[in-house]
Amino acid sequence: MEHPHNGRPVQAATRPLPGQEVLEHEICQLKRQVGQLQEAVVSHAVVDQAIGVVITLGQLDPDTALRVLQQVSQHTNIKLRQVAEHLVVWARTKQLPDAVRQALDAALAETAD
Repeated sequence: MEHPHNGRPVQAATRPLPGQEVLEHEICQLKRQVGQLQEAVVSHAVVDQAIGVVITLGQLDPDTALRVLQQVSQHTNIKLRQVAEHLVVWARTKQLPDAVRQALDAALAETAD
């Protein structure tokens, strides 16, 4: 359709369809949730690997190994996932931050009592 005064095509006003804004908002929320779930899966995998390292290191059961990781996290004020990442890297490289190493040694010593 052409504008009657200048002969140019008339563009229809682009209004959102009924409910479109709600749907777009829901899509954004779902994308955020998917991202959070993906992050949780990765985090869970790293923590599980670190539990395996602690199980091997201290010859512990999985629940006790998790408690050791939690103690290290609390005593170093480092998030559990980051502690887990340090331990997984340490298993390959033998490099572990001193604070993490000291807290790990103390937590393992507590389990031996």
